[in-house]
Amino acid sequence: MHLPRILVTGSSGVVGSALVSALSARHYSVESIDLRSKNSSAQGDICDITQVSQRIRGIDGIVHLAAVSRVVEAEDNPDRCWSVNVGGLRNVLHSALALSPQPWLIFASSREVYGQPQVLPADENSPLLPINAYGRSKVEGERLIEEVRKLGMRACTLRLPNVYGSPTDHSDRVIPAFARAALQGQPLKINGSGHTFDFIRDLRLGAFDVLVG
Repeated sequence: MHLPRILVTGSSGVVGSALVSALSARHYSVESIDLRSKNSSAQGDICDITQVSQRIRGIDGIVHLAAVSRVVEAEDNPDRCWSVNVGGLRNVLHSALALSPQPWLIFASSREVYGQPQVLPADENSPLLPINAYGRSKVEGERLIEEVRKLGMRACTLRLPNVYGSPTDHSDRVIPAFARAALQGQPLKINGSGHTFDFIRDLRLGAFDVLVG
């Protein structure tokens, strides 16, 4: 049985590192690209189309996770957010479209595309009303995915909520902050009592096997 050769962009992030580990454990052939990777063979910049085109050769499928993924960082530098989240995705799609056969692609979007939904739970038919630079970049990314789908490329979008579970996650995010405070016997501080969040802890690969098999 041929297992796909998969490229994971953003392979050093919370989701990317877990996905690479899970895929490798299932004996998939995994290629990685991440600007922050400590592995020299995986280092690369999706904003450099030459690097992307080289790394994508011979790939059966792509899981595109690379992004400026923190809302606060996107708000501090919206131009960089757009360059990475939209420009980087364009580079990946352009390179993939040039291949024959074309690889499939899974694009990681975000619940931030909904903004502040009027009705909960939000679903695929809820209006996209982003309220920050990160959310707007993900809406544009979803639009690009729909464009390549019309051109015949196998591509889909996954809208991820808040992901947790990595010991290397940012310490100021909700789950790590709560866990640290609980272990130290400190109060669990909640900022914004009217806020509602949803979380996803780990990666279930059964559906992934069906998609890429």
